[in-house]
Order: sequence, then structure tokens, then C-alpha cells
Amino acid sequence: MIFFTSDTHFDHRNILLYAKRPWATLEEMNEGLIANWNAVVGKGDTVYHLGDFAFKRHAYFASRLNGQIVLIEGSHDNMTAKDRKSFAWVGPMHVVHGDPDIILCHYAMRVWPRSHYGTWHLFGHSHGNLPPWGKSFDVGVDAWGLGYAPLSLATVAREMEQLNGAESLDKRYIEEEQ
Repeated sequence: MIFFTSDTHFDHRNILLYAKRPWATLEEMNEGLIANWNAVVGKGDTVYHLGDFAFKRHAYFASRLNGQIVLIEGSHDNMTAKDRKSFAWVGPMHVVHGDPDIILCHYAMRVWPRSHYGTWHLFGHSHGNLPPWGKSFDVGVDAWGLGYAPLSLATVAREMEQLNGAESLDKRYIEEEQ
């Protein structure tokens, strides 16, 4: 199975207050996030993590999580070479090829590659504070309430069905050209 998530912020004490997370301590948050992740993600699954994985100890937390993790770097993902080796792939942006393609970035974009042709865009960083735009929405753990776990591709597809479509600026330009 394929999953998506963002902004776990393992070992980031300030996120408890900033995102109003339900745990009393940093250790409770770390353990709660790990338990929630492993409850839905199997060992053979792939998880696309859209940044701000951890404040520190990336390799340690990656070793405790089920699945193969593809990390799209976020603003807090300062890692050692050892940390980077804990992930299947690390980079600033990634495309999951399919029907439709899914453009992954830590940051929300108003337009993205082929957005006017129905590609999807998933992002994090905003902790649920930005509304969806076209076929784009926040997959961060704080955007999805008390689940605090990765979202399956099936869940993402159901959410995309509810969105109005690619209402981006480039879509309007294409309509004007026709």
C-alpha cells in the first residue's frame, strides 16, 4: 500500500504547543506518533513523508517505523549522511507517477506541473491552516485531527473527489485560449 503524511516533527518540543497536539510530553508524542504510524502502515508499504520528519535523530525514528520511507525534505530536516541513508529517497520534490500523477512538496503551491491537466499536489508545512486549492491539500498529521497517522492512497483519492478540480490560474488561461 501507499501512504502520505507530513510534519511528524519527532523530537521537536515546540510543536506540542504550536500545533496543540494532545500529548503532555515530547516522549509521549514521539511514542504516540510511532504507534499510530505502525498501526496503519505495514512493513512492505511505502510512505511518502512530505517533510519536517524530525527535529533531530532522523535515523533513529526511521528505524522504528514500518514501511519504506521516501522523504521530501522540509524546513526542519537538517540531516547527517547517516540520517539520509535511513530513507529510500530524499529530495525537495517528488512525483508519484500514476493516473493521475501526484506532485509532492513540503510547501503548498498554487500551480504545479500539469495542474491544469488534473495532476494532484500534496503538501505539508501549514499544519492544516491552508485550505485546499484545486486538486491540492495538506496531508500533515495536524491537518487530519486525532488520527495523527499517515493517509492511505485510497483516503487521498476520496478527498480529491470532493475537491472542485484544477481551479488554478493556468486553467483559466487555457480556457481563455480555446
